[in-house]
Order: sequence, then structure tokens, then C-alpha cells
Amino acid sequence: MKKYLSIAAIALTLTACSKVTIENYDKVKVGMDKTEIEQLLGSADSCEEKTLYTNCIWGSADKNITATIVADKVTLYSKKGL
Repeated sequence: MKKYLSIAAIALTLTACSKVTIENYDKVKVGMDKTEIEQLLGSADSCEEKTLYTNCIWGSADKNITATIVADKVTLYSKKGL
């Protein structure tokens, strides 16, 4: 029983620490430096580099913030599940 409570407590703590929130999404702006969005959301969970831009995702497939970065600046961003 204690094992399950410990697992539940850890899962709750990790969920509560997530920076992928509507409040943080509202702070993202076009023109932000890549370092600014990383300070706000932490390191991206994944980034895919293309020839002229990079797409980065913070969060999971169900709940995330996605940003397109060109020349170290946010040019587009979107949310899912927030």
C-alpha cells in the first residue's frame, strides 16, 4: 500500500511541476529569444531542426506547447490540450 502511495505522490509532484500551463502559454510572444522561452518553459521535450527553422515541443502528445524558431526567435507558437 505504501508503495502505491509513494508512486502516486511522485506522479502528482511531477504533474504539479509542469511548466506547460495556459498561464505560461499566455506569456509566450512572437519575437521572444529561444533562451527566453526556455527560461519560461524549461528545456524542450523535443526539437526537430529543419533547413531554415526549428520546431520545438514542450509537454506530451495530449498537452503541449509548440514553437517554431527562426534565427533564435519564436515566429509561431500553438497549444494543445491546455
